[in-house]
Parts: sequence; structure tokens; C-alpha cells
Amino acid sequence: QVQLAESGGGLVQAGDSLRLSCSASGRTFSTLAMGWFRQVPGKERELIAAINWDGGNTYYPADSVRGRFTISRDNAKSTVYLQMNSLKPEDTAIYYCAAQDATYYYAGRGPDYWGQGTQVTVSP
Repeated sequence: QVQLAESGGGLVQAGDSLRLSCSASGRTFSTLAMGWFRQVPGKERELIAAINWDGGNTYYPADSVRGRFTISRDNAKSTVYLQMNSLKPEDTAIYYCAAQDATYYYAGRGPDYWGQGTQVTVSP
């Protein structure tokens, strides 16, 4: 069983940067494709970034974050990151780390594992 633990959320002002981290355990990290989702109340959880097993391939399906957010991973530390720049109030959400038992992230199917989520709040 894979356990995922996010950290790095908090309250920031518009225009600030924030980096989220997600530490994985219970499995060799390089066997997992990783993703970041976010969810606001009343809306579905949305995939915003994904990365393949070695970090060589990244995917940003959400237009709203493309160019501002960057996903990366450090397999030696079993950690995936989400660097968020130029934050906007509309980025306020709970951010979830997710993993698939795959080398590449398949957006057409859901994650196999979820983290517990971390709140990010961006004030105007």
C-alpha cells in the first residue's frame, strides 16, 4: 500500500509563490506516475499536473495553471513537488497528491492512491 503525505500549503497573497511537496512511502517511488489535483467546494476534483516515472514527461491539462505551475520529482527522496508561481485568489483550493501504478500518468483513469490534501488559500 502506498502512503502519500502532502505538505507546504498555507495562506499567501496574490502574486506570491508556494511549493507543495508530497512524500511517498510503501513502494519504490520510481514505479509510480504522480499527479496533483485540486478541489474547491462544490466542484469536482481537477487534475492540474502529472509527471511520469523519471520526470522526463510532464502534463498540465488545466489551462488555468499552465505556465505558472511546475511539477517535478526527486526519486531519491521519494517526493513530488508542485511549484506554484504568480498565485491568484482563484487558485484557492485543497491540493491533493495522487499516484498511479504506472510509468506514465493516464489522465483517462483515476489515481490508485491519494494523499490527504493540503489547503492553499490565496488572498487578494
